[in-house]
Amino acid sequence: MFVLAGAMKATQAKEKLAKMAWTARWSASTIKFIGVSELLIGLGLILPQATGILPVLTPVAAIALGLVMVLAAVDHARSKEMKEVVVNVVILGLAAFVAYGRMCCSTSC
Repeated sequence: MFVLAGAMKATQAKEKLAKMAWTARWSASTIKFIGVSELLIGLGLILPQATGILPVLTPVAAIALGLVMVLAAVDHARSKEMKEVVVNVVILGLAAFVAYGRMCCSTSC
């Protein structure tokens, strides 16, 4: 999900992303930065565990995703977009679950 969403934000013009209300509040370069961040986070959640190469990066990516969701929730809350805040909080919970689960699996909690 984040790989595709990030790729879309990183490659498309701000005008094409206008259906997302939050894009009006940010510059094109900030939107591209958010897109690249989401793309890298999405890859970081999948590839390390799938390939067995540096699996410690999966919980790191999950923590980064959690940070992105906190920042997104703050932005949406300031704009009174409560439906989006709920989505951000749910994804934050899932990211925390992945981060905790992958940290415990690698350190045998």
